[in-house]
Amino acid sequence: MGADDRGMTTAEYAVGTLAACALAAVLYKVVTSGPVQALLRSVIERAINVQF
Repeated sequence: MGADDRGMTTAEYAVGTLAACALAAVLYKVVTSGPVQALLRSVIERAINVQF
């Protein structure tokens, strides 16, 4: 019979945490880049100025 492998081990948590932090860093760099900020600002301004 095999061992019960329902949860992650400490090493798997560490690798998962590092991967999540790396992804967050990449997303932060993308979102704070000039072109993406301009696009987000444009979308927000259009949403605010919608006439009902």
